[in-house]
Amino acid sequence: MLILHGYWLSLAAYRVRVALKLKDVAFEERMHDLSCGHQHESVFRALNPAGAVPALEGGTPEPLTQSLAILEWLEETYPTMPLLPPDAAGRARVRAMFLLTAADAHPLVVPRVQKRLATQFGASEAAGREWAAHWFTEGLAAYEALLSDGATRCHNETLSLADLALASHLIGAERFGIDISTFPRVATVGALLFKLPEFESSHPRHQVGAVAT
Repeated sequence: MLILHGYWLSLAAYRVRVALKLKDVAFEERMHDLSCGHQHESVFRALNPAGAVPALEGGTPEPLTQSLAILEWLEETYPTMPLLPPDAAGRARVRAMFLLTAADAHPLVVPRVQKRLATQFGASEAAGREWAAHWFTEGLAAYEALLSDGATRCHNETLSLADLALASHLIGAERFGIDISTFPRVATVGALLFKLPEFESSHPRHQVGAVAT
């Protein structure tokens, strides 16, 4: 049995959770309250020295960390319901779209960055939210430019890792009050993705420990 270590609010854990469900892989999820500092405890650091989620245990001798690395491993280990295109150009495009969120936007808005902005630079909570909203908006603009008119998925009308990233990006955008109506292609694809039970049931609001935000 695979064990997914996550946090209800984690967008990276969300991406892995969706993939596990899409591929119909049995897993158990263990939640860690990052808001209470569980990531700093020695037992957690032994699991992931970076002190972050997600981490995946049970499939390899050592826990897997980083959402893209975990997703690539799942893709190679459970090829049913492929989430990468068969062609090299398609795979490169999907990975690039995935990284718009996972590398460009998400790392700049996580709680440890928000905390650093407050402690080192005196940023207020409102300023922290404005900071996060800026980077999510930048990502939405990039997705909007990359999507085609009438698209129902990010790439070739087939579910891929890019859709997992876009869905997580939209969850973050909603959290920080961004109006996505100015990104009609993104809004259309997002609405269709969240109609899929694997995407909706994996939403942070449905996870153990979820609180109103």
